[in-house]
Amino acid sequence: MNHRTARPWGMALVRGRSMEPTLRDGDRLLVRYAVTPRAGDVAVVRFADGVVAVKRLDHHGPDGWWVSRDNPREGRDSWSAGAVADDQVLARVRLRLWPRPGRVPGPVGG
Repeated sequence: MNHRTARPWGMALVRGRSMEPTLRDGDRLLVRYAVTPRAGDVAVVRFADGVVAVKRLDHHGPDGWWVSRDNPREGRDSWSAGAVADDQVLARVRLRLWPRPGRVPGPVGG
C-alpha cells in the first residue's frame, strides 16, 4: 500500500459530558483521519477558537458543518460556537475502545 494514500488511524479521549449517553467522560475512541464526513457521524472537530472536541455532525451548510451534542444540558455545539469549517472536521469516530468496546451508536432518538 502506498503510504501517501493510506488513511491514518488514531485515538481520541472524551472529556466532559456533552456526548452522554452515547459517550462518557474518559471513553477512548478509535478515529480515522482523512475520510469524508457524513451527517450523523460522531467526529473530532476543531471550533474556530481552537477548541478540539468530539461532536455529532448534524448537517452541512454554507459555512461548514453544524455540530451538535447528544446531551442538551452540557457542553458546547454550533448553537454556541458557530459552524465548524470543512477542513476542521479532523477525524471520524469508528469505535469505542475502552471501557465499553463497541460501535458508537447513532443519534439519540434517531
